[in-house]
Amino acid sequence: MANQSCFRILYLLVLSCSIALAFEPSPLQDFCIADKTSSALVNGRVCKDPKLAAASDFFFSGLHVPGNTSNAQGSKVTPVNVAQIPGLNTFGISLVRIDYAPWGMNSPHTHPRATEILTVLEGTLEVGFVTSNPDNILIKKVLQKGDVFVFPIGLIHYQRNIGYVNAVAIAALSSQNPGAITIANAVFGSNPAIGSEVLTKAFQLDKKTVDLIQAKF
Repeated sequence: MANQSCFRILYLLVLSCSIALAFEPSPLQDFCIADKTSSALVNGRVCKDPKLAAASDFFFSGLHVPGNTSNAQGSKVTPVNVAQIPGLNTFGISLVRIDYAPWGMNSPHTHPRATEILTVLEGTLEVGFVTSNPDNILIKKVLQKGDVFVFPIGLIHYQRNIGYVNAVAIAALSSQNPGAITIANAVFGSNPAIGSEVLTKAFQLDKKTVDLIQAKF
């Protein structure tokens, strides 16, 4: 019985550790610079020889440059993740700059692998996220310069500039590669397209309307 109890405790400890390390496990070395030349498929990026490390592997320049918001949404996201800084590999953190034209919006989207914490640098933003089924509660707030807001991992969220001047925000995300799924693009602009019979029923729309929306993507 004592051995069985020990095995149960050991199993629970291993299971707990597995759950705790499900996202971005702690590195086992000083760094693991992403090797962009490797074609190996792993969960993350292959490390290059640490003896070849250089300052450029940990550096990015340009976040002070305003993004081009001349688009339908009136916003521009400038990412700084492992694709831009190879030295971020395995560290579980990244950054974005978001520029908003007056009344511009960062459309409803999710980050499947990261929680986001956003700080307003300039302007006034309406921000919000929606809780999961079945409640689907919208939690929103108006942010001013210097305000901070958190978007929980995986939940649909958005930001909208509600001022007459440009707005700027910086956001940190808890993944080197947080991913982004823009809801409208994913649903109406998938490749191949989701069948209209699915979308008409899901959104309670007629086929003509669904076809019209899909044509925009």
